[in-house]
Amino acid sequence: MSVLAELHARGKVRDIYEAGENLLMVASDRISAFDVVLPTAIPDKGRVLTGLSLFWFARTEDIVPNHVLTAAVDEFPGSFVEHGEELAGRAMMVKRAQVVPIECVARGYLSGSGWKEYQRSGAVCGVALPSGLVESDRLAEPIFTPSTKATEGHDENITLERAAEMVGEGLAQKLKELTLSLYEFGADLARARGIILADTKFEFGFADGELILVDEVLTPDSSRFWPADRYEPGRAQPSFDKQYVRDWLDEAGWDHEPPPPELPPTVVGQTAVRYREAYERLTGESFDDYLRRSGVL
Repeated sequence: MSVLAELHARGKVRDIYEAGENLLMVASDRISAFDVVLPTAIPDKGRVLTGLSLFWFARTEDIVPNHVLTAAVDEFPGSFVEHGEELAGRAMMVKRAQVVPIECVARGYLSGSGWKEYQRSGAVCGVALPSGLVESDRLAEPIFTPSTKATEGHDENITLERAAEMVGEGLAQKLKELTLSLYEFGADLARARGIILADTKFEFGFADGELILVDEVLTPDSSRFWPADRYEPGRAQPSFDKQYVRDWLDEAGWDHEPPPPELPPTVVGQTAVRYREAYERLTGESFDDYLRRSGVL
């Protein structure tokens, strides 16, 4: 991204720019796996993340307010309007927020790091689970499994008690409540579209003393989405998210430490298709329609 403005922060995928009293959040086409940014971009991935986040932000305002001010390029400050073509469909003007330093994860199914932890201990983030569960099993009820927000290296799963030590008991309980409410809302809508929301993570912050939802919401980067008609417990599931990339990296023998390998064109193409399909199935809208509405096409 070549926007000529002061960079406020750079994440694995998003670049955040100073915009007066607000911030401009730009979703790049970078992709990360195992907390490492890969050297190969996924075309239009940032626009999928932004479009889906806007879809969910608009539908979850009754659960918790959020940081979105506008995604209309012509409403951005003048210095950004000049880069409208580059920013269209992938940028949001957002409120500044003091971000809570934990990632809030909800799991309705046993997969990923949760499955690995369960195999070791029979629990996930201190939440004891029944014995005999298999990979991808649906849990009796969704669980809250927070993690640290690592600026470098890997995030670490933590217990609710550890989260309370970090942010306070009252806030930790509120985050649990909101996380599970958002998960259940997203899972219900996804289920109606033939998609299982296996797990997802949210981030929260404070703006003007109010707890709000920030960053991204229920995207293929922050969630595991599975096609419901192909769900079969006891194995890893086909997915609409970046699990496809994680699986390829594991099969390629990468040890999850930098430097990561380049993705081959076939993996890039298949991943782009999966991201686009996630957008279309969840929103019920053609991704090209989103691009047209955003001024990209």
